[in-house]
Amino acid sequence: MATAYIVDAVRTAGGKRGGRLAGVHPVDLGAAVFDALADRNDFDTKAIDDVITGCVSQGGQQTMDVGRNAVLASKLPDSIPAVTIDRQCGSSQQAIQFAAQAVMSGTQDIVLASGIESMTRVPMGSVATLFMKEGLGHYKSERLEEKYPGIMFSQFMGAEMIVKKYGLTKDDLDAYALESHRRGKAATEAGHFQREIVGVEIDTPEGRQTHRVDEGIRFDATLEGIAGVKILQEGGSITAATSSQICDGASAALVVSEQALKDHGLTPRARIHHISVTAGDPIIMLEEPLFATERALKKAGMTIGDIDAYEVNEAFAPVPLAWLQYLGGDHARLNRHGGAIALGHPLGASGTKLMATLLGVLDATGGKYGLQTMCEGGGQANVTIVERL
Repeated sequence: MATAYIVDAVRTAGGKRGGRLAGVHPVDLGAAVFDALADRNDFDTKAIDDVITGCVSQGGQQTMDVGRNAVLASKLPDSIPAVTIDRQCGSSQQAIQFAAQAVMSGTQDIVLASGIESMTRVPMGSVATLFMKEGLGHYKSERLEEKYPGIMFSQFMGAEMIVKKYGLTKDDLDAYALESHRRGKAATEAGHFQREIVGVEIDTPEGRQTHRVDEGIRFDATLEGIAGVKILQEGGSITAATSSQICDGASAALVVSEQALKDHGLTPRARIHHISVTAGDPIIMLEEPLFATERALKKAGMTIGDIDAYEVNEAFAPVPLAWLQYLGGDHARLNRHGGAIALGHPLGASGTKLMATLLGVLDATGGKYGLQTMCEGGGQANVTIVERL
């Protein structure tokens, strides 16, 4: 089977809800990362076989195949096709894996995997609630209700279930959240994000500026401040401070075959070593990355000790903490440059965003193998293992 390589991966800096990227249409966010990949890599972009774009809230400004619209808004040729996919929070990680599968099968040589999500302009859950308000039905069918009576699938409730199942405390969650901000701050100040972040031109009261710094990082975060945030549910442990930040952003990765490397003179940053996706309990839902990673490592003939860096999406603090506990991971190798609690979680854009950061961590540390996983709606989880070249 052919090998799939990642030549480059980029992302926009995160924008807070209603913040610095709120004035940018999501299609234009996508166009910005597409343009960056075209500018940074010297090859004929007409050779791109396909664009696969992850987007969760496919409504309003993110409808009508938002990935294709981003191609049309970018400097890429209009002849490049695109498709938009939804595997909830893992949408653009799945885009990478679909791209890799296309290359590994020999059917395509250059595929652009990407993600787009403006959570300001298309709020989370709006594509369901707006339809319900108009009397156009609910996602839960009669047969689904029969199987899961009275259950409203909730990531928040799943996160609280993980807290209890793995014996975590609010103090554990608060300390983890502080570490996310401190790591994001340190990575920013050390310039570790410079290679992965694409500047986006924005209008501000001070005039035209380039957005290049993740807006969600609290550079002055303290444990006292985080601990003082109100608990979201009586008797629970999770607060807004220990949850991922609502975020606007886009990201993309260039996935190619060995033949494309030769034909276009491209230099790969990493080889895709393993891809898999699993599903489990849709109620606790966010626990699946634990079992998905265990299975992926077994299939790859590896142990957690073989992995030099891991990106586990910080949807809620208990997810990476339970993942570490279950797999016996090294906290120092986890989300080394901060995670979604500090940097933001732009839903469908987070998969390729995490890949851009994971490659940066491997470069900064000289690591060889990196693993990326995230919890996803419906109790699903993708796992991608890459080898830095």
